[in-house]
Formats: sequence, structure tokens, C-alpha cells
Amino acid sequence: MSSRVSLYLVALGCEETAPNPMDHEIVMYTRLAGCPYVRTAKRVFDRENIPYREVIIDDDEAAAQRVIDWTGFKSVPTIIIARRGEDLPFEDPAPLDGSPKGVDRGSMITEPGEIQLEEWLRKHGVLK
Repeated sequence: MSSRVSLYLVALGCEETAPNPMDHEIVMYTRLAGCPYVRTAKRVFDRENIPYREVIIDDDEAAAQRVIDWTGFKSVPTIIIARRGEDLPFEDPAPLDGSPKGVDRGSMITEPGEIQLEEWLRKHGVLK
């Protein structure tokens, strides 16, 4: 296993929270309509070669309701770290106190700017 992958998995906390660290992935909830925060997140992921799975909430009522439950409205992008193939954060996100915009909730961040997203990815070891 490469050192970058190892660092990524350790920083995700996978060695403590899941029996198999390869089971985690980044999931980004988005909408069909253009959004500058979604474009920013995709640009960061593409620039840094970070794989992610996109869930378009306009196509999935259950996913839209999850985002509403997490953020209070259809706030995108809502980005989580999930067990591979799942659509829920691998751990409960920190409670929300006000607007979700740019708030690091542990396993979740919503509407981050480029710097906020990069810091969140560094915290989880995805980005050096």
C-alpha cells in the first residue's frame, strides 16, 4: 500500500472505526443546477486526483431528504466520508448550530470554499 493511501486511511480514522480501512470513500451530494461551491469542490478533487462519488439529490428523493435532515435545506455540496457503497457518514456529524455553510462537522462539510475544503481534506489525511 502506498504511503499516500496509508496516510489517507489513517487520517480518516479507519484504523479505529472500521475493520477494513479500504471501505471508506468521499461522497458528494450535489444538484443538477450549477453551483459555484460544487464547481469549487470538483476542481479541488480533480486537481488533487481525489476520487469521489457524486449523488445528485434532484434524482433521488431519499438523498434529498438526507441533505435536508443534515443541513435544514437542500444545501450542496454536502460532502461526507462514508463506508464504501453507503450514503451516510461513517460517524455521526457534529451537531449543527446555525448555517451549515463551510462548517466542519467531522465526517461532513457543506458548501465549503476552496480553503475550507482543503483544510477538511488535510484533517482527514486526504490532502497533504
